[in-house]
Amino acid sequence: MVVAGAGSGKTRVLTYRIAYMLQECAIPPTKILALTFTNKAAKEMKERIQKLIGEGSSKLWMGTFHSVFSKILRIEAKAIGYDSNFSIYDTDDSESVIRSIIKEMGYDPKDIKPKTIRHKISDAKNQLVGPDAYTELNQHNHLDKITGKVYQTYIERLRLNNAMDFDDLLIIPIALFAKYPNILEKYQDRFEYILIDEYQDTNRAQYVVTKQLAQKHKNLCVVGDDAQSIYAFRGADISNILNFKKDYEHAVQIPLEQNYRCTSHILQCADSIIKHNTQQLEKTLWTLNSGGDYVTLLQNNDERDEANRIAMHIQNQKYRKGYKDNDFAILYRTNYQSRVFEDALRRHGIAYQLVGGISFYQRAEIKDVLAYLKVLANPQDENSLLRIINVPARGIGNKSLNDLTKMARTEGNKVWEIISTRLTEAGLYKPAEKHIGEFVELIKNLQNELINGMAISEVVRHLLEKTGYLTHLVQDGSQQSLNKRDNVVELQNAIAYYERATKKPKLANFLQEISLVTDADKYDENRPMVTLMTVHASKGLEFPCVFIVGLEDNLFPMGARNGEEENIEEERRLLYVAITRAKEVLYLSYAENRIKYGEAQACMRSRFLDEIDSGVVVTEAGASIKQKQRKFSNSSTSTSNSGSSDYQIDTSTSQDFEYNQDWKKPLKTSSKDTNGLKFTPDATLSAGAEAYIVGIQVLHPKFGPGKIIQRGGVGGDIKVTVFFPKYGQKKLLLKFAKLQIMG
Repeated sequence: MVVAGAGSGKTRVLTYRIAYMLQECAIPPTKILALTFTNKAAKEMKERIQKLIGEGSSKLWMGTFHSVFSKILRIEAKAIGYDSNFSIYDTDDSESVIRSIIKEMGYDPKDIKPKTIRHKISDAKNQLVGPDAYTELNQHNHLDKITGKVYQTYIERLRLNNAMDFDDLLIIPIALFAKYPNILEKYQDRFEYILIDEYQDTNRAQYVVTKQLAQKHKNLCVVGDDAQSIYAFRGADISNILNFKKDYEHAVQIPLEQNYRCTSHILQCADSIIKHNTQQLEKTLWTLNSGGDYVTLLQNNDERDEANRIAMHIQNQKYRKGYKDNDFAILYRTNYQSRVFEDALRRHGIAYQLVGGISFYQRAEIKDVLAYLKVLANPQDENSLLRIINVPARGIGNKSLNDLTKMARTEGNKVWEIISTRLTEAGLYKPAEKHIGEFVELIKNLQNELINGMAISEVVRHLLEKTGYLTHLVQDGSQQSLNKRDNVVELQNAIAYYERATKKPKLANFLQEISLVTDADKYDENRPMVTLMTVHASKGLEFPCVFIVGLEDNLFPMGARNGEEENIEEERRLLYVAITRAKEVLYLSYAENRIKYGEAQACMRSRFLDEIDSGVVVTEAGASIKQKQRKFSNSSTSTSNSGSSDYQIDTSTSQDFEYNQDWKKPLKTSSKDTNGLKFTPDATLSAGAEAYIVGIQVLHPKFGPGKIIQRGGVGGDIKVTVFFPKYGQKKLLLKFAKLQIMG
């Protein structure tokens, strides 16, 4: 086990180990299995290995747990009673199936939420708890009783539909290997060497299936960082990495402690936070990237003030350090926080990309076309079939569809089986029966085109033409409908790209690829845009300048006021991950007030801010800070906007105002030298009023050097409050102040 701290080169470790095994040890690539958590990570590792040793890596089995085991399941499908072209249901598909089951059971989906039931079933699966055991363990809670019934029917429905959900891709292989020792031994001998990235993120199912495969040859190498275990909400179990030495008693544990990413101030900030956790493996991170900018603390009135101020700091950093838009990331705890930052960035003319919003593949029009393709690949997929059988509208009413599904349930049969072979027996309304027959003929013709070797992209073109789907989308002529059409065209482009990049393109394989795409896979680091994303989505990424926002109790950490202390260690790890995304510049930000449920509510700053080493953090004015010692309670603490910060500014030392350190030389300097400080004349003309933001260092003709600590107003009425070491705070009208930006 390699315990690799943040920024210590986890990917490099696995890459070089695999390259060494292939080139120096002459281990056949087919004997190596490398498991990751994102397709992007797997792709990067493969590309790096190819650069090191050439094409020898092409036969490696390398990918995410889900992609690798779905491949195994397609090979062994018959042994588990599936066809190899089974569908993979995403969360929306699963919820749709669960919603229909809830209705069939006579419950109202508004009362019994399909999303809640899906979460409970997913948690049970990840803990390897089947429906019978779940029902037995949950006899006293009404919702859990209903969940047990839905769970059993849900499993039966998936099998009937020749479909699996994401969780099945991990738990069905466990059952397969347990039932068929010969199949297990086949893959044990094939994958003699197993490597796992981000081991701290593995759940119970991943732990068990790994142990099954590794138990024969015991050549297992895992790389991870317990301090970055942040996915408990989706089943990750930190005990897998904490107990690795107990599970594999002869294992060697190697620490990687040098951080190559962050400056020492940023690393010290992260280290001082994570040291407060009790559950952790011992390691001490260090770096040769000494010094760097101090971490800056932003105290804001509310979320709008926070967003606006951060937009101005982005402009300032671009002006001062030459950063580009894609050098910045704004990280928040929950997705809803993005809106105010989107508004602020738009107002300031700053381009941004939002990671984790509505996925391209989750858009309704894309889901429709994909449902058609799923039916072509797997006509037993009832969920997809019922979605598109009357899209575009072809005169098939809900009554006819309800009659068909009722007949299928009564017989324990498939809807496709009935409409493709025994449609007249269903006793449907004759016009509806005619239209269903035409739909079946359409699907069969398109399937024949695929069977006869027609390109997938060409079949899709025929599909769109014969169904009239694109015409259906743009009927109202609105911009929204045109955008939907463009999205479908982009899907066609994705299919064409897949065909060009794949030796033997298959529709089922394409559908599998896109069903397993994650937020991290969709992120494009080369787009010239500021990145907005949750901290969870940022894991594995890095940026020169990072803003961590919303650092308030009950937001970050989440649930801090509700007595959920058992979750605080994971929240602390989450902040550790956020901090270590920053390479050079880091801002921590909180608001004293936040709009909730339409009303302004006072906020208590995050308890984590009291745990940071105060020696590496300064305020916007450049002053050092002293944390207050406080006891945490469930009651909120009201704060005022005028000097009542939970932090105390310490201005007793002149060390905070050493302006000449690490500053860029000005393009143009004056002939005078004011107190040894050079400055740029005519800064207002060269930079504009936008450059005079909170935190900027300026020179006044009378008061000397100082820092802007507050700004307000617009246009010609912009006022700034400047802290001058010799004269204290002064409020000045910017257009008359004759302030020069220090250069």
